[in-house]
Amino acid sequence: MGEPHGIGVVGLGVISGQYLETLGEHPAVRIAATADLDADRARSVAERFPGARALSVAELVADPAVQTVVNLTIPAAHGEVARAALAAGKNVYGEKPLAATFDEALGVMAGANGAWVGGAPDTVLGSGVQTARAVVDAGEIGRPIAAVATWLSSGHEAWHPHPDFYYREGGGPLYDMGPYYLTALFHLLGPVVRVSGASSRSRDERTIGSGPRAGERIPVEIDTHVTGVLEHAGGALSTVTFSFDAAATHAAPIEVHGESASLTLPDPNFFDGEVTMRRPRAAEWTAIAPRAGYRGAGRGIGVLDVVRGGAGAGRASGEVALHVLEIMSALTRSAREGRRITLTTTAERPPLVPLTEHEHWRTT
Repeated sequence: MGEPHGIGVVGLGVISGQYLETLGEHPAVRIAATADLDADRARSVAERFPGARALSVAELVADPAVQTVVNLTIPAAHGEVARAALAAGKNVYGEKPLAATFDEALGVMAGANGAWVGGAPDTVLGSGVQTARAVVDAGEIGRPIAAVATWLSSGHEAWHPHPDFYYREGGGPLYDMGPYYLTALFHLLGPVVRVSGASSRSRDERTIGSGPRAGERIPVEIDTHVTGVLEHAGGALSTVTFSFDAAATHAAPIEVHGESASLTLPDPNFFDGEVTMRRPRAAEWTAIAPRAGYRGAGRGIGVLDVVRGGAGAGRASGEVALHVLEIMSALTRSAREGRRITLTTTAERPPLVPLTEHEHWRTT
């Protein structure tokens, strides 16, 4: 296997725990350095991994022991950290979105200069989305006609102690949860060429429901209910809804409808889950046994997918993340301007992930 691939992790908030568990236990990589605004936190995490050092961001991206920077900072810092890493000749894998804005993300991709750029979500590489894709690719539902993606909640202020970001520009249900669903639709049906969007907001203030600021009212600066239609290059139409203005829903997270059958998918915020299929005149939905994807995986599997297979095998690629970010940006523009938007980017669907069980992806 050779020497383990050196990883530097920037940003050690809650989500970092899942990445560190995935990457810290795999023999193909090693955690070489950590960085965080909280230096004590960076030191505490570094102490868990032999040979790892707690550094500043500038020191980490310059460290010769670091080959790939895993960027887990807040969205507003994604672009800045990615550009610094790429300028130092490092590969970059970042949490979603690729950057705070589409224009900034274009700058990130332009700065790659031979390095590879990857981006979350990698949950779409799990057995849920990948099994559904295997069914679609095998022609078992016939020609795909349409898909429906639905994510609804009453808003994050009910549980998040500092929910301000979710109600400012660059936040909202679309940018928070949209990447999971839109990336899944990309894997299932391919790239998008045009979008039409509409949006609204139910109120101009929200009340924090927990933590030290409970009862405090915060302003709502963005629309909190976003709907849209995506026109895929292959001809299928996807209808999407993302909302902070609903109590609950019975809808499946994602449905895909073909000429001869329909599929339901599990929540694409998770790796695994049941895929079901139903044909015309069938009395019930039938469960599909897992046939593709990483089973039992955790966040960070997208990094391993590249490290183990080379840049050409990376399925959670920067090109896909850029395309998904443009879809979100275009939906927002379409809603504001009242017109259909033609996209400027595209991406190739990456290869299907072979069915890979938990014990194998951790050791191979």
